[in-house]
Amino acid sequence: MEIKVNKEIRNYTESIAFGLNLRQCFFSVLACIVAVAIYFLFIDHLGMEMTSWCCMLGAAPFAALGFINYQGMNAEQIFMTSIRSLILQYTNLIDQPYNLYYEIMKDYIDRKQKEGVKKNVKKLRKNKKTK
Repeated sequence: MEIKVNKEIRNYTESIAFGLNLRQCFFSVLACIVAVAIYFLFIDHLGMEMTSWCCMLGAAPFAALGFINYQGMNAEQIFMTSIRSLILQYTNLIDQPYNLYYEIMKDYIDRKQKEGVKKNVKKLRKNKKTK
């Protein structure tokens, strides 16, 4: 006899009906209610084919809300996180290089460059005088 145990026990969800958990059942029922409401509202005006397409398009978002799961977040949490990060807490991040070694050694490097220029100027003066 073999007993199946999830590799990660925290991912366990209890199924209510047809292998769906409570959240999935709720949103599936909500999608069916929306589809039936759309059917009765549009059947007289649009005909059978257009009404069936409207029912599918109207029920799809509600059905998807129950099944969408990304990085352990539900659809509502994903939506709120994206609103918070894209609109409310928007910051323009600029990537500018920062050379820590140069900042530490800046005075020393400048001093050495000035000494090198002074030596070269003396050499040039000697060369000009000899010509």
